[in-house]
Amino acid sequence: MTGTLHVVDRGGGPAVVLLHAFPCAGAMWEPQAARLVDAGFRVLVPDLPGFGASTLPEVEPSLDAVAATLIAMIDEREAGPCILGGVSLGGYLAMAILRARPDLARALVLCGTKASADGDEAQASRERLALMVTDAPDDTGRILEQAVLPGLLGETTRDSRPAVVEQVRGWLQDARPESVAWYQRAMARRPDSGPVLAGLAAPALVVWGVEDALSPRAEQDLMLERLATSELAVVEGAGHLAGVERPDAVAEAVGRFAEQVRDRRPS
Repeated sequence: MTGTLHVVDRGGGPAVVLLHAFPCAGAMWEPQAARLVDAGFRVLVPDLPGFGASTLPEVEPSLDAVAATLIAMIDEREAGPCILGGVSLGGYLAMAILRARPDLARALVLCGTKASADGDEAQASRERLALMVTDAPDDTGRILEQAVLPGLLGETTRDSRPAVVEQVRGWLQDARPESVAWYQRAMARRPDSGPVLAGLAAPALVVWGVEDALSPRAEQDLMLERLATSELAVVEGAGHLAGVERPDAVAEAVGRFAEQVRDRRPS
């Protein structure tokens, strides 16, 4: 997979790689990245291919292809093994990276995501969205606002955090139709990552907003059951994008976990 991959790489110390959600960009991780840099970590936050300042190559939709690009970035920057974190789509990609290169993960952070594959209904829904933005590319922002925005944010945020709603709406307006269609098809084709998590020896943190309808608690419990060493951070008053809705709470959970990983001594 070729193309331009934009990566914000700052700080010094043990490396943390943070992967963003669909259809956002790396900037969504800023509160958590700042907390980690202040704590003495090197933090790498890419715009995934097709989002932000990164370009979408002309290849068949595949999360494994994106994972290969991210693996090459980690290797080129000598950032592995790292604490690997992802929210939603970013979580799918973190698991795809583990499928190919489990040696790259010193620890794992999964936010608002799930290991299970899409069923037939979910796959069909993704294809409908891909076709809608392909047929009406100029209406991509409006289509995403109607189809995606309600699921990205929890009820508390929709009712009482208008600035957050507008921030996420802006990300949807910035999304490119070709990227939206490409990633919908790539996500629809992803395999079940449960066996990947079952084979992971590294510690893991699962972060979940209690109002997340896209990645419900049952999916979090499935991941926790698979992971050998894991903990759950529950974020009240937040939905699928908990790190955007309650940034300080998620920054503290991720920062504390990263510090524990860094400070852990061999038994």
